[in-house]
Amino acid sequence: MAGHSDNTLTLPQFDEPTKVGIVIAPYYTAISEAQLASARAKIEATGATHETIEVPGSLEIPTAIGIANRLGEYDGFVALGCVIRGRTSHYDVVVDQSANGIMLLGLQGLCIGNGIITVEDKAQAEERADAKRLDTAGAAAEAAVHLIALARGLKAKQGKGIGFAPSHLAKGGETV
Repeated sequence: MAGHSDNTLTLPQFDEPTKVGIVIAPYYTAISEAQLASARAKIEATGATHETIEVPGSLEIPTAIGIANRLGEYDGFVALGCVIRGRTSHYDVVVDQSANGIMLLGLQGLCIGNGIITVEDKAQAEERADAKRLDTAGAAAEAAVHLIALARGLKAKQGKGIGFAPSHLAKGGETV
């Protein structure tokens, strides 16, 4: 995930229509509202539009992204939620499986910024949701738009070659 460093990239600017799906599990209302405000502001700063999709919990976020990718018209996604450790191992399951699901979707080519906050207590969650402090949601939105820009840039280069080519191709030769 992006953020939490002083090595930040300039936000891309989109001059063609770009739509980002924000998939959020609004389990903790105040945290969710802060996350949404931050992610929306980052997305809007690039010239992109967004649509919010709410799901019951963080475990449902990867499934909702998969469904929205298949049935909607999105260029990328921001995953938002908050998981606070409790007294059982359920925390570990939710944290691991939501992150794994998002990673698998990303490896399939989806542009996803993961802003699911995973913390020990509510004070940590508030700090990570605060746009003036750690701003996990803003960093996730930045990651998503950077991945969208990367995918579009690489798509534009298709057929033009990326990286090294065999010497006979580099000189205009034919392959058999």
